[in-house]
Order: sequence, then C-alpha cells, then structure tokens
Amino acid sequence: MSAGRLACPIAVGLLLLGCAGDAGRELPSTWTEPHTGMEFVLIEPGWFEMGSPSDEAGREPQEIAHTVTLTKPFYLGRYEVTQAEWSEVMADNPSRFQDCGPDCPVETVSLIRVREFLTELAARTDERLRLPTEAEWEYACRAGRRTAFGQGAAISSEAANFDGREPYPGARPGPYLERTTPVGSYPPNDWGLYDMSGNVWEWCEDEHCPYRDEPVTDPIGSCAAVLRVIRGGSWYYGPDSARCALRYTHRPADDGPSLGFRVVREVPSTEVVDVG
Repeated sequence: MSAGRLACPIAVGLLLLGCAGDAGRELPSTWTEPHTGMEFVLIEPGWFEMGSPSDEAGREPQEIAHTVTLTKPFYLGRYEVTQAEWSEVMADNPSRFQDCGPDCPVETVSLIRVREFLTELAARTDERLRLPTEAEWEYACRAGRRTAFGQGAAISSEAANFDGREPYPGARPGPYLERTTPVGSYPPNDWGLYDMSGNVWEWCEDEHCPYRDEPVTDPIGSCAAVLRVIRGGSWYYGPDSARCALRYTHRPADDGPSLGFRVVREVPSTEVVDVG
C-alpha cells in the first residue's frame, strides 16, 4: 500500500490498488501535531477481513470473521500517546511507571480522561481528533496481513512488550519485563506503526457490540453496551491478547497501568480530492 496516495477502496487480499488513470493531489504520508509533536501516519481506505479464522490459536468465539470496508482515509498516531504528550496537554501525569521516562506511554487513564485530553488538544489545533474505531484499529494493526499479528503469524516478547514466558504457538519464549517500555522500542508493522501489539491496551471509540456475520462499511459499535472496547494487549498480558483480532473491554471509568491509547486525526474534507 502506498502511504502517500489516496487510493480507491479496491483490494486484492489486503493490498490496495490505486485507481487506473487517477490524477490529483496526493495526501501527505505523515502529519505532525504542532503542539505536542505527536506523529501520525496516513492510513488509506480499503477492505479487509476483520475477526479471526477458526483455526487461529487463542481465538475467541466473538471474533467472527467478516468483511469490512473503510471508505475514508485517516491519520493514526505512529506511537501510543506518551507521558510527555499527555503532560503537555493536561499538565499532569497519572502514569504508574513515571520512572520509565517521558517517552513511555501514558497509562492509568480512563476513557473519561482520554476524552478530556482529546477535547483539550482539539481546541488547540482546530483539528478533528478522536480515538480509532475498532475496525480502523484492527485494519491498521494488520497492515495488509491476514496473520494473527501485524508482524507475522507468531511473535515473541523479544519483538513486542508482552508476557512471553508462555509463547504463542510457533514463537520461542521471551521475557516478561513487568512494566511499560518507551514507545518505538520494538520494530513497527509494515505501515510504520509501533506497539500495535503489547505495551499498553488502547481505548477505541466503540461500545462492545456483537459482530454481524455479513459485510459492513465504516462500522462503529453502538448498542447501548456499558463496556467499551480496548485493543492490542499490554506488558502485563500474554501473546494471545496481542493478536490483531483480540477484543477486550473495560468500563469508561476504569483505569490501570495497562490502559493507554493512540489518536486519530480525521482528514479534513478540503484535503480529500476526487481522483476517479
């Protein structure tokens, strides 16, 4: 997938194809938030198989495989929001692992506080900032792959920050660090996104709703559910939780040293051009 071009939502497998004969202005492949220096990566529209195949190790019944089409480009934080970025906006630091340093992910943040952060930052930048939807998050985690992890069929905790003492099938045992690590400490996925597996769980926009066993477009979970979706696993959990398809939940007021987030910047309509 070309990072800099707004592609038609056409795919072979999970690799997007551009429109034949398209012309027009390209979207920048990255964007930097001017107040915090937060880095964002352009995620182009396309379709993918959300959920997991029946033979994936660690699969849960709720991970019903279904086709999802995302019709709009968006920018996603290259890293989880750091303690320094949080402190710049909120003038505090709720993290348990403050000794980890300013480049470690902010954690011990509830969904309520995360929304306060997004409101405050959006007021400074005049940008549309939000959490990723569950579908956007999984699409970005997979980065064009069908494998359990964005980096491949199996990874050890030498390649991501989770409890690797009981390894995922096909991976070798790895360390359990018992804490967060600075963002970007491990290799990124194919779209240049770091820590999509492990480090801290990431809040999503969605309520925890059952999947529909049919193709959907631009879905967001809304079913009057109390629980909200978090994704990606954390330093405290094992490799099963770090799979791209794994869904986990918390109440909006919950916090803890495994809970963090990353941010979406919506592409302004003035920047989207018809390239058909």
